[in-house]
Amino acid sequence: MTIPAKARELRSLITDGKLELSIQDVDVSAPGAGEVVVRIEAAPINPSDQPLLLGPADLSTLASDGGTTTAAIPEAMASMVAARNGKSLAAGNEGAGIVVAAGDGAEHLIGKTVAVLGGAMYTQYRKVPLSALLEYGEGVTPAQGASAFVNPLTALGMVETMKMEGHTALVHTAAASNLGQMLNKVCIADGVDLVNIVRNDEQAKILTDIGAKYVVDSSSPDFRAHLTDVLFETGATIAFDAVGGGPLAGHILGAMEAALVKKTPPAGGYGSPVHKQVYIYGRLDLSPTTLAPNMGFAWGVGGFLLTPFLMKAGPEVIARLRKRVADEILTTFASGYTSEISLDQAIQPDTIRGWQRKATGEKYLINPTL
Repeated sequence: MTIPAKARELRSLITDGKLELSIQDVDVSAPGAGEVVVRIEAAPINPSDQPLLLGPADLSTLASDGGTTTAAIPEAMASMVAARNGKSLAAGNEGAGIVVAAGDGAEHLIGKTVAVLGGAMYTQYRKVPLSALLEYGEGVTPAQGASAFVNPLTALGMVETMKMEGHTALVHTAAASNLGQMLNKVCIADGVDLVNIVRNDEQAKILTDIGAKYVVDSSSPDFRAHLTDVLFETGATIAFDAVGGGPLAGHILGAMEAALVKKTPPAGGYGSPVHKQVYIYGRLDLSPTTLAPNMGFAWGVGGFLLTPFLMKAGPEVIARLRKRVADEILTTFASGYTSEISLDQAIQPDTIRGWQRKATGEKYLINPTL
């Protein structure tokens, strides 16, 4: 197939206190040795894509002239994005499509469905090295294989981190998310106890329907007592928190401490000597993280991101995890989408208000071929 000279691509620009989202024509070059050109047919909008797409824009000021969508950057937030002022950036961490051209050593992939990790996926054609690809077998469509990296590898990375750091069970917040459902399937298959923290009965049902054993509702009046009981039963001493702000991380650490003290009363006055860890990997709540003085002294709070984890895990672990994703993309790591939209639709104000909510059960898929 002859590849086009140009492709349409979603771009995000911050300049003079204003966000601009637009669709631009970009060059498409021929692949070199060990490279392919992929016709992108599906690319999800993940929460991790939104900081680049939107920055700290005030979405109440969204406006469109039909081709470009703008929003104001609050003056107090301008310093957060000063380094990218005037720079037009491509977005989209992951996607999937069909290989339409290949350089030396990659010819066997022409016509294959592949997932791609490498940024700039909200585009019609993307040239990437072989290392950025995950090849699928027959029967997997680009839409089915589009979410192969961010959520699946993060879920697997959480379990790997638990094992690497010597824990035996884990806690996850915002647990009914697409990622949370994958994590439940992984833990059920691998025999790992997982404590799921949700916000309502509807989210709890999503998880119990797929076999989750431990589900705790943070909106319940007895949330902290219930959480302590479940932590006593499971022995979970590591948590991955998508909420970030507010008291939730502190409540988890406090409940872990209470469960540990109940199981083995400490001899001294410093609480349990068993280390308790919360990793914050999202910021659904942008307020400060608050911690109460009820956690003993053996605890930690840190950040968790996929790329640093993979760098630490090394190539052998990465290869094993990627193979599992490819093998289980239609089962354990299957993703569902509530809306399939075009590049042009993706930057319309009403659509932006939809995908930026990060609501449970709502996931948007961009199809650049539409």
